[in-house]
Amino acid sequence: MGGDRSATGLRGCAPRTLAGVSDVSSLPLIGAAALRARSAARVLRTLPTDVKDAALAAMADALVERTDEVLAANAADVAAAAADGTPESVLDRLRLDAGRVAGVAAALRDLVALPDPVGDVVRGSRLPNGLQLRQVRVPLGVVGIVYEARPNVTVDAAGLCLKSGNAALLRGSASAFGTNTALVAVLGEAAEKAGLPPGSVELLPADRASVGELLHARGLVDVVIPRGGASLIERVVRESTVPVIETGVGNCHVYVDASADAAMAEAIVLNSKTHRVSVCNSAETLLVHRDVPFLPRLLAALVDAGVTLHGDDAARAAHDAVVPATDEDWATEYLSMDMAVRVVDDLTAAVEHIAQWGSGHSEAIVADSASAIAGFTAGVDAAAVLVNASTRFTDGGEFGFGAEIGISTQKLHARGPLGLPELTSTTYVVTGSGHTR
Repeated sequence: MGGDRSATGLRGCAPRTLAGVSDVSSLPLIGAAALRARSAARVLRTLPTDVKDAALAAMADALVERTDEVLAANAADVAAAAADGTPESVLDRLRLDAGRVAGVAAALRDLVALPDPVGDVVRGSRLPNGLQLRQVRVPLGVVGIVYEARPNVTVDAAGLCLKSGNAALLRGSASAFGTNTALVAVLGEAAEKAGLPPGSVELLPADRASVGELLHARGLVDVVIPRGGASLIERVVRESTVPVIETGVGNCHVYVDASADAAMAEAIVLNSKTHRVSVCNSAETLLVHRDVPFLPRLLAALVDAGVTLHGDDAARAAHDAVVPATDEDWATEYLSMDMAVRVVDDLTAAVEHIAQWGSGHSEAIVADSASAIAGFTAGVDAAAVLVNASTRFTDGGEFGFGAEIGISTQKLHARGPLGLPELTSTTYVVTGSGHTR
């Protein structure tokens, strides 16, 4: 029976072997911050919703009031990154302006309006013996987030963690360190004035060693979430002894079925590719059924929009601006005004291409055929499958989650945009009336 001791040791429960939270001698760069976050997490998990919401509103107000301070720090970061030869797609992720600051402040206010997941009963029942069983959402604790370039993640991550009762331990990139320092100063001061404990939002040093320490801070940090390029994610997954929620790169596809409406297909493909090319939900490959009659028109629209097309022989025959594609093109997350194009024989071929080359992020179909839509949604294995809609909708804000920490492409513990419920675990609360076993 689960939980009983036997001659062979424990069955049904594993011994707790986490490092002691007071031993930070092996964590010289992050230990003090992690201890503060750990202490804050114990308070945050008990705070009522109205206290957390008031803090989020105060943080949003402070960002708007101190926009000039944030933008000055960001301008210095952008100038330094540009001088180092940073690609424009990365500079776009790094760059803030008054509108973007207002946008992340608005995202914090959106979180205020969302339900607090902490305390939600996931399921419950009365057992035959009379015990009342409830599975209740609880915070994860200390959430470590490793991310690249995008300083808006600093605000989104802090807000999501605090609303869900977690402390945020943030490790941004060196290129955004000045901006992140300014943001965390604004957020932390506002949060403390509103009643949150010190250490609720901590910024870690932006060097490689700090990542290594974070990944081995088991016992201090409850989960690590990487958000960035493939090499960052691979390092975190490979090295971490702390549990990881893996977010993924976005090698996203749009498949245009033979039944698709021409105008709808053109609008969706253009938006998926060109709306903002430096983000993970931008489409990188276009798959087109061989019987689609408007392929030349579709490719011409992409070329006119400034997209460089890398295609197979059939795509090249449809438009003379298409350059030859290789396997590298099918595998590439361009994050630029480039797109791979393949003409496929049927829906099955499109699904097989996605299975071979896709990253499990977002896949879209444009079709009028109910059977084609059903076959695509059943056959494609991805965090999000979009039907007659742009891949750009795979986003926590667009899904109504207020914001997101990232898009999880794994299957445990969460998949898709990581919003508030995904930043919780559960506890079983078992209530009896003097029951003994």
